[in-house]
Amino acid sequence: MELYDSRILLVDDEKALSQMVEGLLRKEGYRNINTAADCSSARMFMAENEYQMILLDVMLPDGDGFSLFEEMKQIDKNRQTPVIFLSARDEDHSRLRGLGLGADDYITKPFLPEELLLRVRAVLKRTFHMEEPLQSDIIGTAKVDWSAGIIHTPKEDYPLTAKEYTLLKKLCENRGRILSMNVLCDTLWPDGSYGYENSLMVHMRRLREKIEENPSKPEYLITVRGLGYKLK
Repeated sequence: MELYDSRILLVDDEKALSQMVEGLLRKEGYRNINTAADCSSARMFMAENEYQMILLDVMLPDGDGFSLFEEMKQIDKNRQTPVIFLSARDEDHSRLRGLGLGADDYITKPFLPEELLLRVRAVLKRTFHMEEPLQSDIIGTAKVDWSAGIIHTPKEDYPLTAKEYTLLKKLCENRGRILSMNVLCDTLWPDGSYGYENSLMVHMRRLREKIEENPSKPEYLITVRGLGYKLK
C-alpha cells in the first residue's frame, strides 16, 4: 500500500476545522478519508472499516477522545491503529495522558497545516513502513518525473535544465492560473538579474518543444496575451 492510499478517520465536532483538515489531506493526496462528529459515529465507522490513521479530538459531544481511544484498544488489541490526538487543551497533563495511553502523537489547536501533514506522514511511514510515490505530473501525453528531472513522452525522454525545471514546477503548482511575466521572472531569477522577458520566452519555447506535440500551436503551455502564461 502506498502512503496516499491510507484510510484515515477524522473525529472532530468542529465542522469548520473538520472540513479544513479533510480538504488539507485531500489536497496533499490522501484519497480515503471519513469524518465523524462524535463518538457514536466514530464507532460506526470503525466497525465497518479498517483504518491506517485516526485523528481524534479530545472533547466530543457524547464523550471524550481519551475514553474512546481506550475503548478502541480493548476492541481490537492486535490492529493497533495509530492515533494522533487533536486538542485545544495545551496543559502538559493532557498531552502526557494522551501519549501515556499509547497515542502516536498529540497536536494542540490551533496548529499549522504543514505541521499536521508532516506528523501524519511521519506516523504512517514509521508504523507501516510506507513509501511516498514518486512525484510526477501529467501534461497531455507527457509525464514529468520531478525526482529525475525528466520529461517522458511517447517519442523521446527529455532532461530538464535547472531553469526549465523551476519554470515548469511553478506552472504545475498553479495549473489553470495565469502567472504574470514578472512572477515567472522573479521565480527564475530571484536576484533580479534576468534583465529581459526574452530570456523567459526562450525557456518557455524549449519547454514547449519537449512537451507539446506541435510547439507552434501549444495546447497546454498557453500564452495569455498581455498577462503572462498558464498551464492548461
